[in-house]
Amino acid sequence: MLWTFAFGLWGLSRQDSVWRDEAATWQVAQRSTAEIWRMLANVDVVHGLYYLLMHVLFACFGPGTTTLRLPSVLATAVAAACVAVIGRRLAGSWAGLAGGMAFGLLPAVQFYLQEGRPYALVAAGAAVSTLLLITVLQRAVRTRHWAAYSTTVLLTGLLNWLSLMILAAHLATLLWARAGRAVLARWAAAVGCATAGVLPLILFSRSQSAQVAWIPPLSWHMLIGPAVLLAIGGVSALLDQPQVGRLSTAAVGLPLLAVPQLGLIALSLIQPVFLDRYILYSMLGLALLIGTAVGAAVQAARPRFPAASRWIVPVTLVVAILALLPQSLAKRSPASRVDDVLAVTSDIRRLKQPENAVLFVPSARRDTKSVTPDAFAGLRDIALAQAPEKSGTLKGVEKAPDLIRTALLNEQRVLLVTDASPVARPVTAARDRAKITVLRRYFTPVADKQDRGRRVIVYERRSTGH
Repeated sequence: MLWTFAFGLWGLSRQDSVWRDEAATWQVAQRSTAEIWRMLANVDVVHGLYYLLMHVLFACFGPGTTTLRLPSVLATAVAAACVAVIGRRLAGSWAGLAGGMAFGLLPAVQFYLQEGRPYALVAAGAAVSTLLLITVLQRAVRTRHWAAYSTTVLLTGLLNWLSLMILAAHLATLLWARAGRAVLARWAAAVGCATAGVLPLILFSRSQSAQVAWIPPLSWHMLIGPAVLLAIGGVSALLDQPQVGRLSTAAVGLPLLAVPQLGLIALSLIQPVFLDRYILYSMLGLALLIGTAVGAAVQAARPRFPAASRWIVPVTLVVAILALLPQSLAKRSPASRVDDVLAVTSDIRRLKQPENAVLFVPSARRDTKSVTPDAFAGLRDIALAQAPEKSGTLKGVEKAPDLIRTALLNEQRVLLVTDASPVARPVTAARDRAKITVLRRYFTPVADKQDRGRRVIVYERRSTGH
């Protein structure tokens, strides 16, 4: 836990960059509770619990990259500790230590280790619920243990209801270990209570499914990653010599890795939702199985090389750190994300003049203004009809295209905030087409700055003689 926490603190600010997904967390967390509830009725209800949590943290500690990302670091550290404890109980101390240390090093985990989004918290919830399941299978437990399991599953499901796929993994573990009828009955009751609590969120979030319409359909090349992970996990599970009826790391780790991966693939055949961050918690199973493989190597070497066997875990860890160092550095740089919301704020402060107008293309790039409103002081957002906070949205409500065109023709100097060329998508929305058409026809660009995926262009009105 301490290793993962320290690893997460390294480069936490990412050179003071915040990308668009984190900007959503940042701006929503600073709204009032009433404004958050109003927004959840329209968008992002699936992240509602997380937004409310971050609202409390921002109120207590103030907005900043540390407040934004530290919950994910802490959650990942908790998840790593759970992997270590599960591994130690099922395969020995070396397997537990190796698995716990490996979790934070996995490339997917490293990406979300410092992310101001709920995926690391979901992984922590999945880890805790899995540890509780192992506890009820190994020890004489009371009702409070099942209540803790049900509550953890409920809270994790409210953070992201796709985490409920872990229940199928837990059922596979129970059947593999041949749990008794009494245990299965109590598990079913605990799961029923948790699922009933998450069901309203699932049903309501379906009305907002348009938010994930941008996710591409499942393709063969998208299956390469899951196939590699399952192959690594399968080979590692074989080293545990899995047997039906015995609770082992294979019985826990393999379903924990495979079921969410296969479940999300199956779900994506109905509606495209295949993003690895939705099942980040499946990496718990991979880390557990990797720890098992390393632990098996220690046990195999111990009889003949007792002194050398103690160095297998430390040496493996050092080799892994060095091998993954380029990825670790890359994931802690602003370039690791699509864009940086804060990248052009200094340019805006320098280029703006009193009473200039500002436009955003697409309107979602208004997140720069939402995160750093002081940088836009004195600028008039001429396309905006209703602010994001008042409209219960993330990007606000803009005027009709003809009204935007009329307002823009009355301006002499306009700042356009948009995507940088490498990541910019074709303009399709009618409002955005109206903005671009008027700017190209009646204005001349006099300044153009691009940095970290964002771009600000200054336009001045052409003289009537040209």
